[in-house]
Amino acid sequence: MVVNTVHSIGANWGTQASHPLPPPSVVKLLKDNGVQKVKLFDAESNVLNALRGSGMEVMVGIPNDMLYTLANSVDSAEKWVERNVSIHVSSNSVDIRYVAVGNEPFLSTYNGTFLATTFPALKNIQAALIKAGLSNRVKVTVPLNADVYQSSTEQPSTGNFRPDINDLMVEITNFLSLNGAPFTVNIYPFISLYNDANFPMDYAFFDGYSSPINDNGRIYTNVFDANYDTLVWALQKNGFGNLSIIVGEIGWPTNGNLNANIRLAQRFNQGFMSHISGNRGTPMRPGPVDAYLFSLIDEDAKSIQPGNFERHWGIFYYDGTPKYNLSLGGNSGGLIAASNIKYLPRRWCVLSPSASPQDPQVVPSVSYACSRADCTSLGYGSSCANLDAQQNISYAFNSYYQENNQLDSACKFPNLSVTTTNDPSVGECRFKIMIQTTNSRNEGFLLEPINMLHQVLMLLLLLLLIK
Repeated sequence: MVVNTVHSIGANWGTQASHPLPPPSVVKLLKDNGVQKVKLFDAESNVLNALRGSGMEVMVGIPNDMLYTLANSVDSAEKWVERNVSIHVSSNSVDIRYVAVGNEPFLSTYNGTFLATTFPALKNIQAALIKAGLSNRVKVTVPLNADVYQSSTEQPSTGNFRPDINDLMVEITNFLSLNGAPFTVNIYPFISLYNDANFPMDYAFFDGYSSPINDNGRIYTNVFDANYDTLVWALQKNGFGNLSIIVGEIGWPTNGNLNANIRLAQRFNQGFMSHISGNRGTPMRPGPVDAYLFSLIDEDAKSIQPGNFERHWGIFYYDGTPKYNLSLGGNSGGLIAASNIKYLPRRWCVLSPSASPQDPQVVPSVSYACSRADCTSLGYGSSCANLDAQQNISYAFNSYYQENNQLDSACKFPNLSVTTTNDPSVGECRFKIMIQTTNSRNEGFLLEPINMLHQVLMLLLLLLLIK
């Protein structure tokens, strides 16, 4: 079964997971759900090999930590293009259309770290594509956060590039224009709501807003259109009114925050799909919207520095099962789950019935478990926020146990833990069973949690005695 798609819908495929789905399974998942374009954050060979002959349009990515090297070495840029673009285009039939140079490198929270390296890296990658004879087929771009432009009022028509980076933005935009490349922007209404307690909730969605913005006759009933058109105005004011725009990331998380839940994520993502399905565009840019949903699958190894929700953007859970009903096209069908996924045995690690939640070993044990596994669902407003003390402890223990492939030693919290075959899930709070994978991040020898410090101290003592 293949779902009919709206124009230009794509998906972001991130791989920061402790137990990632096999790339061939992800490619099948994308195709089964009618997703015709995929945006990557790097250029892993196993991912690109899985995309061979798929017919999917691909955007490969260059992480921010590579910008310095690529900015200062044309040779490094040429080698990167050869290894990550040329070989896959020529030999593996991968339809690479874009190279994303960096990812939101001008975020204000980076304090200017990548200001001096992004544009030189962009130019060197473009030069490398030209040398490889690929520049007509593969275009460069820089996925930018929407904070690179701003508006002095709520009206998009007052929009322009951020003053502190205006000159740099004009240089980059001119370079993109000269090379027939698109401007890529990530737009997140959820972040607007997350950062501002007074942000009007309904304005983040697509089903009506009681106080629409009137911008000289252009009516805005949702923040996506307003944000997008603020960029359009910024481009137009600087002489690039016809530059094509890609929405590199847009979506809504399902956990890790009071406003991150399945109901609101379904409301937003389905609303967005319906909003762009008629190719209406925005008041300033009627026509198709080129966009990539963020994201395809949850990533339990992502940094939670921005917030606990960072690990829960997927429209699919970690195992490729759909979170909610979502039509990615004009039909009324829902998402199709990943197929042939193998799980570890139906076994969980929980607090022993004979143990007390007040045991003095509980706090360090839970702290240890959650520092090495994903406990973000336990936070305020999250799906597991209403668990009692015993259930909270069990959730932490099981997260660590599954993270470590159900190793016996991963459920040996001192006199506290026991394995069970009875599913401890409670309501919407899902105690996961990890999937089998050949490249999980935790495949080595695992010391018992609380005994690890003891083992290290013994090793240090032994070394001292040897000396």
